[in-house]
Amino acid sequence: MTAKRKRFIAGATCPVCHSADTLAVWREDKSDRVACVKCGYTQRQDDDMISAKRPDKENIIGIFHPE
Repeated sequence: MTAKRKRFIAGATCPVCHSADTLAVWREDKSDRVACVKCGYTQRQDDDMISAKRPDKENIIGIFHPE
């Protein structure tokens, strides 16, 4: 297991409890994880899911890779 340091997503709102600035993101076992520290909501997105959702390059301003 390779868990990295958790980082908060500034301005993000939890889709369940609607609290602002409570979502943390980190990388674990080849997937991105998001969790709300207030209500416990979690979400996981694997590398395969991410590569399948490639947007058009002309609409990209930048891609953030936390490491």
